[in-house]
Amino acid sequence: MKILAIDTATEACSAALYVDGEINAAFQLAPREHSRLILQMIDDLLAQAALSVSELDAIAFGQGPGSFMGLRIAAGVVQGIAFAHDIPVIPVSTLKATAQHAYEGTGSLHILAAIDARMDEVYWAAYSLKDNHWILHGEETVISPDKISLPKQSGESWVGAGTGWSSYQDRLLKAANCPLPTILTDCFPSAEAIVKLAVDEFRSGNTVTAAEAVPVYIRNDVAKKPKPVKL
Repeated sequence: MKILAIDTATEACSAALYVDGEINAAFQLAPREHSRLILQMIDDLLAQAALSVSELDAIAFGQGPGSFMGLRIAAGVVQGIAFAHDIPVIPVSTLKATAQHAYEGTGSLHILAAIDARMDEVYWAAYSLKDNHWILHGEETVISPDKISLPKQSGESWVGAGTGWSSYQDRLLKAANCPLPTILTDCFPSAEAIVKLAVDEFRSGNTVTAAEAVPVYIRNDVAKKPKPVKL
């Protein structure tokens, strides 16, 4: 199985290539440089693996939520590749990818993912890992840091993860009203986390066509669709 993944939803720009159980990845914190970096990252990873795009089984991307422009870049690149080579696409939530990244760093099965949404809001989701599958409590949402709430479950230790905790930690902690022994303020939704999630999605047949590879903004005031990037 060969899956390429990319993510440009936050300040981080990343790409990852899964080839039969092995993962190589590129990651860089580079605000406003994603369009310059992402294609080179893809080319480098494919060259290192001596693979062509046509040999990929699927391509995955962080579909959002996140930066409007960043999501459009990722969706455009993925659509361009998928259209040109007739490759299925695997959209992956950036909040779920943040939870996956946090789990790998801490081993915690319960993650409160928060990405800074600007405008005094966060993209928010509570995820728990059970039987190797992430369970979303409620829904992913954009919300004021003062209005978040935890799932009504007792005896669980949660970990906070994502840039939202860096920007609004005091307010999030007050609203959560529970001790969080670990908060990962620099936890980003990386392509490496996305490709790991994409492997299971591909095995389950959860793919979409290039035309369906569109961002999930959560905010409802974004109407224009991204244009495919010609490769």
